[in-house]
Amino acid sequence: MRKIIHIDMDAFFSSIEQRDNVDYKGKPLAVGYSGARGVVAAASYEARRYGVRSAMASKTALRKCPHLIFVMPRFDVYKSVSRQIMAIFHEYTDLVEPLSLDEAFLDVTENHKQIASATQIAQEIKQKIQETVGLTASAGVSFNKFLAKIASDYNKPNGLFVVKPKDAEHFVETLVVEQFFGVGKVTAERMHQLGIRTGADLKQWSEQGLVTNFGKAGHMYYQNARGVDNRPVEWQRIRKSVSSETTFERDMDQVDEILPELDKLVKEVIDYVGKKNFKGRTVSLKIKFSDFKIISRSKTFLTPISDYETLYKTGTELLSLVDLSPKIRLIGIGVKNNEEEVSWMDAIQLRIDFEEEGEV
Repeated sequence: MRKIIHIDMDAFFSSIEQRDNVDYKGKPLAVGYSGARGVVAAASYEARRYGVRSAMASKTALRKCPHLIFVMPRFDVYKSVSRQIMAIFHEYTDLVEPLSLDEAFLDVTENHKQIASATQIAQEIKQKIQETVGLTASAGVSFNKFLAKIASDYNKPNGLFVVKPKDAEHFVETLVVEQFFGVGKVTAERMHQLGIRTGADLKQWSEQGLVTNFGKAGHMYYQNARGVDNRPVEWQRIRKSVSSETTFERDMDQVDEILPELDKLVKEVIDYVGKKNFKGRTVSLKIKFSDFKIISRSKTFLTPISDYETLYKTGTELLSLVDLSPKIRLIGIGVKNNEEEVSWMDAIQLRIDFEEEGEV
């Protein structure tokens, strides 16, 4: 049986800021831009007590916590700390699957230190992270990724939770559906309409019934409801796309104002493509309008895109297909290495601009 650990850093961005500035310790803090279109990228635990959450509009966060401290992000620092943490993971196993800068799966079934207990490894890793970078992490330990991921959310911050095989089915039955992988707000509402609120409810449904109502994801829900997840820890992941996007300070509908912003994004994408020898044949343009509606336009080539001229020209062509009269608030451009649709959330994000969350 596999031994899987999920490590999740506690309030990673904000904890680094509090670590590096004694004036921030113990105070409600948000990483992000506090301006009109700002959004909270991360919130300290002190801020969360006031209801401040990541992805919340900054103006909303300030209404909830008027004395909230805003700190602009330092991504170079966060990436540097992340590299230190990932190095600790690799002391124990090569089977490390990073999900973001601050979390990863580890398969320690066989490990460099020949430690039989995954729980002991998780304890050691948490301690080493504390000693090396001065931050706390929470860990979940189980025999598959689904259970380990959920377990890491228990007892946060600085927690450690283990789901043993004999306890797995009962553990899953007690979960609310929102805790299941792939169940967002819309899917949860649909499940509630069908009377599915817990893992126990979900387990009563047949696989075909779930597929009929939720498409391919129904197969996963059926397996997860029984504590089953056969996905391996993917230590070598193929990058599907690279993209960059920006939010304007004001909504725009004039091409001559938009093109300079597109130019900057194209240069960032091509710079990455060149440095990493990224191969992608499909160009995608993303547009978010003033009413928060999002559309995309794409064009696929026979050979990979590797030069500025081709990407910029294609971007402008795709932009010409868009009606700008509603005015746009965000533009993004990306390159994909296959012909399947790739979520922008899965893209390698080169540039992060903060914007107001859509209240629609």
